[in-house]
Amino acid sequence: MQGFNWEERPAVRTAKARSSQPPLRLTRRGRIVLVGIPLILVSVLLISLAGFLNSPAKAADSASELSLTPTVSVTVQPGQSLWEIAGSVAPERDPRDVVADIVQLNNLDGGRVMPGQQIFVPSN
Repeated sequence: MQGFNWEERPAVRTAKARSSQPPLRLTRRGRIVLVGIPLILVSVLLISLAGFLNSPAKAADSASELSLTPTVSVTVQPGQSLWEIAGSVAPERDPRDVVADIVQLNNLDGGRVMPGQQIFVPSN
């Protein structure tokens, strides 16, 4: 069995040797990770917060404060459009406003109606 050789042991680094090393350098990927990902997370948080704060307001605090829109049911005739229906139901109002009300009342996707379709139109 051989004895321990003191000259073959690894050198022990001292504090002075560590301070002489060059400073830590970030690669391009490191800068992206260190700066880019937190910026993305902050922007997602801000967008989510903005969406939450800009959400539509509630219509009323209680059911007693709600008002019903008086409506009548109309059957769409062949060749008839929402514009014609709006003009015949409320000639004193702007047809664009009446068409918007009809679309909202009936939850229509766009402004298309089919002949025979029953829709609700505002009666005032």
